[in-house]
Amino acid sequence: MEYSDIKKIIEDMGNSNLDNLEIEFPDGLKIKMEKNNKEKAVEKVAQTEKNEVKVEENYKIIKAPMVGTFYGSSSPKAEPFVKIGDKVKKGQVVCIVEAMKLMNEVESEFDGEIVEICKKDEEMVEYGEILFKIK
Repeated sequence: MEYSDIKKIIEDMGNSNLDNLEIEFPDGLKIKMEKNNKEKAVEKVAQTEKNEVKVEENYKIIKAPMVGTFYGSSSPKAEPFVKIGDKVKKGQVVCIVEAMKLMNEVESEFDGEIVEICKKDEEMVEYGEILFKIK
């Protein structure tokens, strides 16, 4: 391996999004590089904190059981299953998540009062994403 080849690897590493790189060549030469990306690490932590949903301990959460499309009512012109301030019982349908053209009813796992509806109609939801807060 030539010096220019090693220099090229170092430059490419510097211009890439990789945080570390380890190469072992057949002749026994090993190259191990790590970027000192404190700024990126701080940026990632800040971004993560911004994206985290703060949930007060006294709220119970209803999460999406699957990936799909959120619907708050059985049809576009129908009344919503629940509104903020509504009392719900365990087992009561609170919304529908459509996945692969199948309508899946989401039921409350708790008795309580709807404090927040975290999704809007026809909004995509991820598995485990918060749909409702109940107290």
